[in-house]
Amino acid sequence: MTPSVSPTIAARRDQMFPVLTDADIERMRRFGVARAYAAGEHIVTAGEVAPGLIVILSGKVDITQAGFGQREAIITHGPGNFIGELAQLSNRPSLVNAQATEPVEAIVIPSQRLRDLMVQEANLGERLMRALILRRVGLLESGISGPVVIGPPGNGDVLRLQGFLTRSGLPHRALDSDTDPCAKTLIERFHVDPHHLPIVLCPNGKLLHNPGESDLARCVGLLRPVDADKVYDVAIVGAGPAGLAAAVYAASEGLSTIVLDCRAFGGQAGASARIENYLGFPTGITGMALMARAYNQAQKFGVEMVIPDEAKLLGADDMSGYRLDVGDGEAVRARTVVIASGARYRRLDIANLAEFEGTSVHYWASPIEARLCRDQEVALVGGGNSAGQAAVYLASQVRKVTLLARRGGLNETMSRYLVERIEAQPNIEVLTETEIAALEGHEGNLDQVRWRNRVTGTETTRPIRHLFLFIGADPNTDWLANCNVALDAKGFVRTGPDAAPGHGPMETSRNGVFAIGDVRCGSTKRVAAAVGDGAQVVAALHGYLARNGDRAVQSNSRRP
Repeated sequence: MTPSVSPTIAARRDQMFPVLTDADIERMRRFGVARAYAAGEHIVTAGEVAPGLIVILSGKVDITQAGFGQREAIITHGPGNFIGELAQLSNRPSLVNAQATEPVEAIVIPSQRLRDLMVQEANLGERLMRALILRRVGLLESGISGPVVIGPPGNGDVLRLQGFLTRSGLPHRALDSDTDPCAKTLIERFHVDPHHLPIVLCPNGKLLHNPGESDLARCVGLLRPVDADKVYDVAIVGAGPAGLAAAVYAASEGLSTIVLDCRAFGGQAGASARIENYLGFPTGITGMALMARAYNQAQKFGVEMVIPDEAKLLGADDMSGYRLDVGDGEAVRARTVVIASGARYRRLDIANLAEFEGTSVHYWASPIEARLCRDQEVALVGGGNSAGQAAVYLASQVRKVTLLARRGGLNETMSRYLVERIEAQPNIEVLTETEIAALEGHEGNLDQVRWRNRVTGTETTRPIRHLFLFIGADPNTDWLANCNVALDAKGFVRTGPDAAPGHGPMETSRNGVFAIGDVRCGSTKRVAAAVGDGAQVVAALHGYLARNGDRAVQSNSRRP
């Protein structure tokens, strides 16, 4: 691999670029079609959808990644190698270029057939999947491929766009508009007013001025138009642990499945710096790594991802059963619906909080935020596991972490292993019975934070420029206000007999509509519990579809 890639990735080169045997290639032939390419021909172009996974039978192909102002060689493929990475699994635009350096004979396996290969040829599929994932990791760590975000470092919109691309698992670069010569050249070339920064240069050459997440996702090929004519067996709203688990199990059992999420895959679990009590990971795993595996696994089974796209209304459809109205006037039609919209971050009741959100107040502790506050003193509010994981992670990056908790101690709300780890960190100070009293700053940037002891009333002011909030979450159910889905007094979705007589434990007050994970009333707010809900609901989906069939469409067409 290239010098810009970490030694860890370089050490797994043989897994990233395996050489297929003649027997492997023979097993793959039935999934593809023969193609020939002339010397000098561009087989794959970054920013455009590739024809599929390409197995080289003869000839050589140069693979390069291109960023603004530079092109970097990755590898030269020969007979027995294959061209592709995770983008080809879901028919997304390529992140690399592939050019034949001499005449090439190849087998091209389109995305749909590649997913068939993964399932039908398990051992070979495992090797291919590992290579595709490692190649994406290599591109992420190289920091060259993908869209280029240009703007002032620390700018709220720059951080927003970087955060979205990071959570979406898409390689990208961020250039400082004040100091980077490439950034200055681009700004001058397109006559960009500094007040219109940030800008994003997409791999297809399109320039966006401070785009929203949906506009950026469409430009880079993450978000595609919804097929208005297709009727899915199940539409899942939410791509957190519960939604992704339901998607994996439903699709692997033959149900046509679509997943929507208004932000990115992973939900709140994706914000966890390290999860150490999830079954099967004795050394721990970051929430993003765990959720990325689930996201890739779902795509392996053919789940269609529509992210970011927001479900706005759940209504009836005469032909399918249910209709979900989403962004840009589109609609998803499905026989059943699973509500896995999870929860939204709870905010402090501080008058000027919004002024600092996105620049100095954070609900996520990722490497992006860690770089912003490296070697500084930061404050973190919260007493649950997410707060503990974030505090431990930040302590390895910053000079000091002050953890503020409203309760008298952490043991009531935090796992013991995290409490012990926090106590062992010399640069974490825990202040119990303490709450934020005021935030002070200018132009959207914090200068200092004032907190108050709830018992003594004593106030303390510290020169802190970054504040992290992990104070729980409220159910993300506002979109269900006019959807005839029963909620409890706190806004969680009622299920089972509590919702309607005779309904199963995850069925809502509407026949064929189910709720799982954190959004469900009475659920256990843990990643493992959410995954369990996702697995369990698939049996209920099968049961509902088997009992109702076409009658589900007729029954639901009479519902409001």
